[in-house]
Amino acid sequence: MAGMRVTVIGCAGSFPGPESPASCYLFEAEGFRLVVDLGNGALGVLQRYADLYGIDAICLSHLHADHCVDLGAYWVARQYAAHGPKPPIPVHGPRGTAERIAGFGGEDVASVSARFAFGDLDPGTVEIGPFRVTCDRVNHPIETFGFRVEHAGWGVVYSADTGASDALVRLARDADLLLCEASFLEGRDNAPNLHLTARQAAEHAARAGVGRLVLTHLVPWNDADHTLEEASPAFSGPASLASSGLVLTLE
Repeated sequence: MAGMRVTVIGCAGSFPGPESPASCYLFEAEGFRLVVDLGNGALGVLQRYADLYGIDAICLSHLHADHCVDLGAYWVARQYAAHGPKPPIPVHGPRGTAERIAGFGGEDVASVSARFAFGDLDPGTVEIGPFRVTCDRVNHPIETFGFRVEHAGWGVVYSADTGASDALVRLARDADLLLCEASFLEGRDNAPNLHLTARQAAEHAARAGVGRLVLTHLVPWNDADHTLEEASPAFSGPASLASSGLVLTLE
């Protein structure tokens, strides 16, 4: 595969739904597997698409449980593997990631750091395997990073959780694909600086000039068809809803 493949493992917003775990995305290129976010229920479904010990690196957008809690379960899998503990793999996340993950299982930081090599994210670009990953802070109550993942001339942007954000537009400029959160619907008493409506997600995609929009972080109690209907007038390109198991191939 000359380009890259993105598999939506989980796209439920805020908590797992009956058809999807919480946030998790698998990026693959040149045999390298990068997992972005690992929310509630994601580790089980992830194993349908990748070997449990075949993950090469992990990025966490932020430390709300629906984006990172299953890293605690993954620590258990790596710590107590049948033939002995697995070597540490890179985990890129906001400051405090090690402490957060340790707290999920009542472990200490030294124990989780034996299985995960934690690194603090900052705005800018890093090379992770074959991927060029650019991140910037988006608009959420705790430190949260959106990601632009590039390989072989293709660019995929993941909004993470965000309210209206100029940084997201900059990250997504001319990207081939934007995975954008659409937690809210119009006409409700939506809290500011927390999440986007589907219409706002589409407006961000239009401002950035992206090629394709996939709406994600879909809160289970929202009507999915209504979500897509709200987005359609604001973005003239192809738009669709994420679903667990959706494979997006760029090549």
